[in-house]
This record gives sequence, C-alpha cells and structure tokens, in this order.
Amino acid sequence: MADLSSKDVERAEFAFSIYDADGTNSIDAIDLGNVLYALNLNPTNATIEKLGGTKKRGEKIMKLDEFLPIFSQCKKDKEQGCFEDFVECLKLYDKQEDGTMLAAELSHTLLTLGERLTDAEVETVLKDCMDPEDDDGFIPYTPFLRRLCEREED
Repeated sequence: MADLSSKDVERAEFAFSIYDADGTNSIDAIDLGNVLYALNLNPTNATIEKLGGTKKRGEKIMKLDEFLPIFSQCKKDKEQGCFEDFVECLKLYDKQEDGTMLAAELSHTLLTLGERLTDAEVETVLKDCMDPEDDDGFIPYTPFLRRLCEREED
C-alpha cells in the first residue's frame, strides 16, 4: 500500500493477527470493526458494514490484503471526529460555562444520540472514563473526553 507507511502496515498486521484465530492470515468480517478500533480508528457501524463488515459470524472471511486498503481508507476518513470536536459538542450542555455538565445528561446523550450505546456500554464507558460527580451531579467533561479519546493520541 503506497499510502500506508511501513509502520502503519506493521501495526495493521499486528492488530489483524490478534483476530486471526486460525493463523491463516484471515479474519471473520464480523471482527473488521474491532481491528479498526484496535488501530485507533472510530468508524461508525454503518461505515464498517459499507466496508465489508458483517453482523453475523461466518458470513464472510477477509484476508489481510483485503483489509489493508480498508485500513488506509478509514485513516483518511475525516468524518470520525476528534477530541476537539467532541469538546465542542459537550459545550452545548455546559450551562454554567465552567467546563462541567450534568453526569445524567452525558449518560442520556450516549444512550440517545448518534450511534447509540447500550445501557451496559454506557455504564462501562462512564465507569472507566468519568470523574466522580460533585454534590450537584456535575462532572468535568474535558477529562472524560481525554480518557475516552486517549488511545487516538498514541
């Protein structure tokens, strides 16, 4: 792949190998999103499906040489959003303009907007990334987003 550096190819091969259960240099297409997430990309479920991902195990097998162009395309995709974009979005919920928002609003947002998360996913994200609420139920959203996006900065 001319547009992927040798380091990118090496990282892609490693991430791909983690999901290559039988050592045949192939993965089940249901794992396409997981491999891309492991490479610090955040494609939507719709994008993953459009790129060849499947919803059921055993429907399709994908070889490494098929995956590399998908990885390259996803790296170029500008619609993923970044830390700064997410901060701007959460500023809409910062009524006091002090860098905080209600934890309940954050939870509600994750459950209802964009690619909705399940209750269990929201619980995990909040547990892993959110600071404790203050006495009024507010949390600082910038540290939350930094923890959530920190793998992108590697």
